[in-house]
Amino acid sequence: MKLSARNQLKGVIEKIEKGAVTSYVAIRIGDNLITASISNAAVDDLALVPGQEAYAVIKASSVMIGVEH
Repeated sequence: MKLSARNQLKGVIEKIEKGAVTSYVAIRIGDNLITASISNAAVDDLALVPGQEAYAVIKASSVMIGVEH
């Protein structure tokens, strides 16, 4: 797989929560958990299951920074 997006993080699918139309897919990358909101159709088309290796591909025009005080 080749993509133009440079932020490609390999991990393992930890959890998939299916809703009526949208699924939340959580990918464990080291000590971090990244969650993506994708369609149920995409989950089915990709045959995603917990324990499967997958990539979080992040393509954004901006990044926000937050801090706790």
